[in-house]
Amino acid sequence: MNQESLNLDFSKAVVIDTLQMDWKPSPAEGVHRKPLSREYSERGHATSIVRYSAGSSFPQHDHPLGEEILVLSGTFSDDTGDYPAGTYLRNPPGFSHAPFSKDGCTLFVKLHQFAANDTRRVVIDTQREPWLDGQGNLQVMPLHQHEGESVALVKWPAGERFQPHRHFGGEEILVLNGTFRDEHGDYPTGTWMRSPHLSAHFPFVDEETIIWVKVGHLPID
Repeated sequence: MNQESLNLDFSKAVVIDTLQMDWKPSPAEGVHRKPLSREYSERGHATSIVRYSAGSSFPQHDHPLGEEILVLSGTFSDDTGDYPAGTYLRNPPGFSHAPFSKDGCTLFVKLHQFAANDTRRVVIDTQREPWLDGQGNLQVMPLHQHEGESVALVKWPAGERFQPHRHFGGEEILVLNGTFRDEHGDYPTGTWMRSPHLSAHFPFVDEETIIWVKVGHLPID
């Protein structure tokens, strides 16, 4: 089983150090990708890290099943505005744009994974949004919720340990800074991980760590 096939078996846990991956060219000059989970089908499901070189652009195109973006560095732009590092975007099904970056940027992108009735456009500047108290000493920044799916940033203070728990509908994490840990391993900045429905772990950190996390969105059968 090759890596991309494995990443589409949602019954398997996947852990990828994205900083160790090579960039692959996209159809647009100056735009490169690190594919994390990709399926060439009419659904077009894809999760990737995307890099726009300074001055690069993508032609006008549609997102029939939506697009979810977290701007990791630089400023991402399209015909709706300019979105600096830390911006979280959800462009709903049917959204069309011509994206570009004047000075270059890096993005975490999920394509064509929205429910048909998830139609609200979301734009959040996470650099300005307040943190809320979470369980234990965690701080949480909710980004989106629809039916059973929930997306948030979570800040773990140094030395924090969470209770063991299971993930109904799975869990997906991108480590934004610090090192996330559990009994299965250590996951430094840049690690992308996906855990299947009813997977369990006992997470903790030694240093302050911030993760992007999505739960409840993976197949349950």
